[in-house]
Amino acid sequence: MRFIIKENMQTHANGGTNMQNNKKITIAPSIMCADLCNLEKSVKEIEKEGLDTLHIDIIDGHFSPSMPLGIDTIKQLRKITDMNFDVHIMSNNNEFFIQEMIKIDVQQISFHYETSTHIDRYINLIKNNGIKAGLALNPATPLSVLDYILPQCDTILLMLINPGFATDENEKQVSYAIKKVEDLARLIKEKELDTNIEVDGRVSLDTIPSLVKAGADILVAGSTSLFIRDKSLAENKKAMEKCIIEGLL
Repeated sequence: MRFIIKENMQTHANGGTNMQNNKKITIAPSIMCADLCNLEKSVKEIEKEGLDTLHIDIIDGHFSPSMPLGIDTIKQLRKITDMNFDVHIMSNNNEFFIQEMIKIDVQQISFHYETSTHIDRYINLIKNNGIKAGLALNPATPLSVLDYILPQCDTILLMLINPGFATDENEKQVSYAIKKVEDLARLIKEKELDTNIEVDGRVSLDTIPSLVKAGADILVAGSTSLFIRDKSLAENKKAMEKCIIEGLL
């Protein structure tokens, strides 16, 4: 399932959209926004739509007040799908969860700057096991913390709402979300890096065009985009692709 827009843009079945400059946008469905009572069914439906990346939040109940998935559940998910696991750790004990995710065979692990004493150690631990390393930043954490570490990161995950409160439907993206993405994209370009920018938190049909235009590469898709109620996954994916194209034009 692939088509070309204006001869210089392609939208692929894996949720990625390419332009001639090799700009690719990845849709990463957030598993905690799927049907948690029927996870296997939900994953198979996501696979059926051609999406190849699954965003998995690991929350310890301390860093954030929710605990949607346990380690054993993620182990079981790994047995039923070959999708890329994009793991986002929200914990006060990063090393424990990093070690557990390494055992499970995930493709990317992001952990939070705010709870990390030994950032270099964690990044090296991840990358030495052949896994992509990401550093996650809370909304108000300044980009200046990346001054020395950015070249070592495969991805910077920008939280656009406070982590772990996705079920609060009244919470909105921080007012400076777009500016922060733009500033990070500029910083990456200035340093001549190919670091991905991942955005998470109310990545909605309304905000996707602006986020893509600002420089986002990976969109964590939740209840305001891919999992909008009363619409099918296929309908929501198509709507997201239209928004992505709008942002790339």
